Amino acid sequence: MSNVATVIEVAGALSAAGGLGYAKVRAPRVFWSLAGLPVARVRFAATYHSTMDVCGLTVQPSRLRAFMVRNVARRQDVQPVPPKVRKVRGSSTGMRATLRLPAGLEPADVAAASERLRHAWGVHSVHVVETKPGFVELRMTGYDVLRRVRMPRHLPRKLASGPLVVPVALREDGTAFVRDYTKIPHSLTLGANQSGKSMYQRNLIAGLAKLPVGLVGIDCKRGVEQRGYAPRLSALAVTPDEASQLLEVLVREMEERFDALSEHGVSDLWDLPAKVRPVPLVVLVDEVAELFLTAAKKDEERRDRMVMHMIRLAQMARAVGIYLEVCGQRFGSELGKGATMLRAQLTGRVVHRVNDKQTADMGLGDIAPDAVLAVTTIPPDRPGVAVAGDASGGWSRIRTPELTATDAAAICRAYTHLTPAVAALAPFRPAVPATPAPAGAPPLVKPRPVTE
Repeated sequence: MSNVATVIEVAGALSAAGGLGYAKVRAPRVFWSLAGLPVARVRFAATYHSTMDVCGLTVQPSRLRAFMVRNVARRQDVQPVPPKVRKVRGSSTGMRATLRLPAGLEPADVAAASERLRHAWGVHSVHVVETKPGFVELRMTGYDVLRRVRMPRHLPRKLASGPLVVPVALREDGTAFVRDYTKIPHSLTLGANQSGKSMYQRNLIAGLAKLPVGLVGIDCKRGVEQRGYAPRLSALAVTPDEASQLLEVLVREMEERFDALSEHGVSDLWDLPAKVRPVPLVVLVDEVAELFLTAAKKDEERRDRMVMHMIRLAQMARAVGIYLEVCGQRFGSELGKGATMLRAQLTGRVVHRVNDKQTADMGLGDIAPDAVLAVTTIPPDRPGVAVAGDASGGWSRIRTPELTATDAAAICRAYTHLTPAVAALAPFRPAVPATPAPAGAPPLVKPRPVTE
């Protein structure tokens, strides 16, 4: 009987070990929650003081503290003071610790030691975020969250508070990367072929399709990228001539909206009463080079007109609820006059894998120079990985979840009822093809025999 019990115990232990090993590869969230998180919390608590000391993140105690230690605690050795741990909480992707910095330390000191902290506590990565003066948050991830992207089910209240917030990708610290058009109205997305740039656009369009917003597409590659989203588009231009006309209409629409703001004595679209507030518009430019490059001299006038309209929209349209999402492989001065001026107005930057360092400099060199090296190290076998930066100088690695063009088109069809009717854009409204009836479905009209 004892032999049977021993066999059962050994088999159970082996099954548990095998299950954990399988979960570590196929279900890292489960493995981290069951095994990784408890081990990491114990290691963090047991080695925190010594780790901070060897990483140079301690300061000499104050005179009052030294006096109390020597005279009250009766100890002659006064230990250096590390940042005080205020809160530690775990999640399905990692662990977060809020630290109160002592006098003499700054967030940059902790950020500089993040790689050493990662190795000391055995986690995948450590990111340092300043939450408020004197406090930092260590965001530790237990595994590579970008290997298999799973978006958070719920956004934090701070991120989700806004009328135009779209979760697009996952950051490497396990949080969601969102496009908030009220904070960053215009954005530029760069990337080489097969870098995941189209995947980013699909996730963005799929998120925007669920919001009460008008979508305007400009796809001068005859609409091969955006034609599938036609049921949700308020306007679509598929040639340079159509794009020129559409941009001219958008500029007139912008001017009319400014007249409405002036009439009501406000300076922002969201300050208008809900009854008279026009619907926000997001202009999606698939390949910006098609608007700049010309094959003949006779097309230069049209090109200059389009560039002027794009610059005017980028400079002023935010206040009236017209936002730009510009996408391309390269975006530099070689495109021609006005390219650099337009790029300077695009606050948000997302750069995928590129073919040369100069393209990375075009996207991030003017706002986050430290991020340029991160772009050049994106491996080709990880499509969708990108570096996102903004005008504040901050940047982070992100990756979009996999979404096929068929699924994105299905989402657009499901939310066709949200497509606003903008009178100025009516001539550019794309024709929506009728959905074919499934094979074997009964006819909608009952046949009648023909009598003589």
